[in-house]
Amino acid sequence: MNVFENKSKIIITCNKRLSYYLQQEVEALGFTITRTFQTGVELLGTVNDCIPLNLNLRCASQILYLLHSFEAADPQRLYNELVQIEWEKLLDFNGYFSITSNVNNEHILTPLYANVKVKDAVVDRIKAQKGIRPNSGPELNKAVLHLYWQDDKADIFVDTSGETLAKHSYRKIPGKAPMLEALATSTIMATKWDMQSTFINPMCGSGTLAIEAALLATDKHPGLFRMNYAFMHLMGYDEQVFFAERRKLKDKAKKAANFKIIATDISEDAVDIARKNANTAGVEHLIEFAVCDFADTQVPEEKGVIMFNPEYGERLGVHSKLEATYARIGDFMKQQCKGYRGYVFTGNPDLAKRIGLAATRRIEFYNGKLDCRLLEYTIYEGSKREPKAE
Repeated sequence: MNVFENKSKIIITCNKRLSYYLQQEVEALGFTITRTFQTGVELLGTVNDCIPLNLNLRCASQILYLLHSFEAADPQRLYNELVQIEWEKLLDFNGYFSITSNVNNEHILTPLYANVKVKDAVVDRIKAQKGIRPNSGPELNKAVLHLYWQDDKADIFVDTSGETLAKHSYRKIPGKAPMLEALATSTIMATKWDMQSTFINPMCGSGTLAIEAALLATDKHPGLFRMNYAFMHLMGYDEQVFFAERRKLKDKAKKAANFKIIATDISEDAVDIARKNANTAGVEHLIEFAVCDFADTQVPEEKGVIMFNPEYGERLGVHSKLEATYARIGDFMKQQCKGYRGYVFTGNPDLAKRIGLAATRRIEFYNGKLDCRLLEYTIYEGSKREPKAE
């Protein structure tokens, strides 16, 4: 049960359509991926390996370390297998743990029942060995176990993350309909912004895109903003490993900036929230904020990326006000952003048609359960066509 030293399968989960960007991050850290799938990647490693993964990854949700795989046709078989695991060597009997699950079994009508069976097996085992029952509940701020049970195949994992990694812990004021931080990072990675040229984010809202752009460009990782992970609450945890990894994050974070990031919004309250979030993230000094209509955003001559995340309402209901907004976005890019690459993130293809530009790429994402696209526009200076020869 020495999970910090023994290698096992590690599953790193993410939201749908983010695994391509997650794979890039994991490989950049020097890990070898054995499998990539729609909602994550798989590799081999220890819980100590999970520590730098938790601190560095921007696109991930949870990092799961496999404890045991087995067959379980029904809840009783599930219990019988789990009660044999030496939980007393992993979980403190004076501690607290929680259970999460992904279950598809004919005997289970609600995942909560499966969670209870896991909890019963764990506490019964520890009570039998130590004479005391550990506490358990729904909070994810201590030790966390995850059950993956499909038909008669079951895996029990240690969730080394606890609270999701997809939120990067700096956004204390979310604002109106904010983009999830992991999604924001992935969309910026999809633009292939060089992190040296200009990045412009009109209609910035709570500032997530601009802040994530600044964090990417300065190599500042989410682990700088978080001091509690589920792996810290396992027996055998060595805090020196965590602090050594955190020092690496501090050391590689860049102080100087070779780029310009501009974020504007017509709402004074939105810009105020964005400033405060940027301040918490330590990048307020790297972003030029302004209160203005997006069409009045000052576009520098230095070329780069301009990125919009406008409202898109209901997929099937096109509103005349939003139609006009999307048309104005297209006009603004054509008239004032020549030489830039333009991007619009939207979940409404009917509104996207109002932009009036031909997209050079349509990159697939999900925002929650909504099917979305990041539309790329190459905004040419002058005509794209070559002049005819005499």
